[in-house]
Amino acid sequence: MADATFSPSAPFPHFLILASLPASLAAATTDDNKLGYASNVLEQIQSCHSKTIRRGCSCEAHGVHKLWVFATDKPHSPASHTHPRTEIRIKGYDYSSGVWQFEAYGYVPRKTSGVCIMQVFGARPPHATTLMLRVYDGSLSYYNKPVLVPHIYDDTWFKLNVIHDIERKNVRVYIYNELKFEVPGREAASHYFKCGVYGQDYSSHRMESRWKNIKVLRKRS
Repeated sequence: MADATFSPSAPFPHFLILASLPASLAAATTDDNKLGYASNVLEQIQSCHSKTIRRGCSCEAHGVHKLWVFATDKPHSPASHTHPRTEIRIKGYDYSSGVWQFEAYGYVPRKTSGVCIMQVFGARPPHATTLMLRVYDGSLSYYNKPVLVPHIYDDTWFKLNVIHDIERKNVRVYIYNELKFEVPGREAASHYFKCGVYGQDYSSHRMESRWKNIKVLRKRS
């Protein structure tokens, strides 16, 4: 695989778009650069087993996916002992080799705190994830620390790119195409991307994040 430079001033290397979420979830056409769209992604949102849940998601105008959950909601299944969550789990594009990228525009409303908004799932034990991006009091951090962006609220959308290079065993996080963080990977048998809201420690009563233009890309060999 050809080498690539991931510098803030340089464009991203060429990636092949494998999945995206269009404004409409109807079947999408393909071309030389788009192999297809994951038209069933929203059907894979993890839900709560309680009939009195207040968590949810909606696809609003212009393809905005709004996901929310309350700290008092139950886990997504009776057997789970995790915190409440509502997440988009991108299926069909699990990976164990190569260079993969998650790209999307995200928005976190004020007062949302103590929540994971994006993760690279899969890791060597005892870990379950290779990357978690969390929000605490308006700051975006890698797990609990370090802080990557101190003011992620700012009442505006932010562009997020997460690049996972299996062979080089590293993960890089970009905000608005600027490299913010690089960390060694925790390679596992397979990985996949998730985004949404997943309650963590010291979570706010209501947690919400919004996403649009979600894409999964693979670097051309």
